[in-house]
Amino acid sequence: MAIKKLVRFDWAMKYILRNKANFDVLEAFISNLLKETIIIENVLESESNREAENRKFNRVDLKCKDSRGKQIIIEIQNQREADYLQRLLWGTSRAVVEGMELGKSYNEVVKVISISILYHSMRVDEKEITDFIYYGTTELIGMHTKKPLILHESKAKHRETSITSKNVFPEYYMIYVEKFEDMINEAIDEWVYFFKHGAIREDFKSPGILLAAKKLDYLMMSEIERRGYDDYLAYLGQELGILDTAKEEGREEGRVLTAKAAIKKGLALELIAEITELSLEEILKLQSDISGLSNGV
Repeated sequence: MAIKKLVRFDWAMKYILRNKANFDVLEAFISNLLKETIIIENVLESESNREAENRKFNRVDLKCKDSRGKQIIIEIQNQREADYLQRLLWGTSRAVVEGMELGKSYNEVVKVISISILYHSMRVDEKEITDFIYYGTTELIGMHTKKPLILHESKAKHRETSITSKNVFPEYYMIYVEKFEDMINEAIDEWVYFFKHGAIREDFKSPGILLAAKKLDYLMMSEIERRGYDDYLAYLGQELGILDTAKEEGREEGRVLTAKAAIKKGLALELIAEITELSLEEILKLQSDISGLSNGV
């Protein structure tokens, strides 16, 4: 099956997709994820959107309208670590504050949707990640009735409208790219395949991903653009190598600590070696070190 090479989405989001002429690519992705039509009005130029020295932080805040014409802020970020739930909360809170014009009433607080595309998880137990897309929001539900609290009801143009906590509080989408198993069942799966491989397959059919294939074609870039992009890939390779090394060192440290605790408990050395996957020679050295410390050596 033929595969077409595209530039990575994280690089494109930083250097290409902020251009208004390319908003349609982001609109297609967001609409496929949220399963409703989203129109981007402009990029919000806040402190978080300025060019950063550290290239690994890629983020864009978008002022949008949903299918009902309601204004929302959609925050998209690409990250390579997953230890940042508090940072997500801070980011959506900042977006709410920055989206509120001075002197306006609280009923004009803008809804915020946060979308995180996670490429490399260093501090997450892989066994705990059972899906490749996670969604969450704050909902106020009756403890006994299990029904949502309706905060406000009004009549507008002869129809009733209601507002619940879900209509007000931020929503979060977290896409774990590496957990995607390349099974294509709907349009958003084609996007996640693209995030993971930097390419699309010839059997992809959603209009949005085909639009991305046209605008993010690696071969259509100038020589200078390709050189810059290749440098970025080299940078990522170096960064991921450092993360993998740190992860492996963390595993090694964990095995050593487990072995030391088992030695102090008096477990058989062969059993400790089996549990920790350390060699018997390594176990014996640890035992000798512990014995030396106990004797004041």
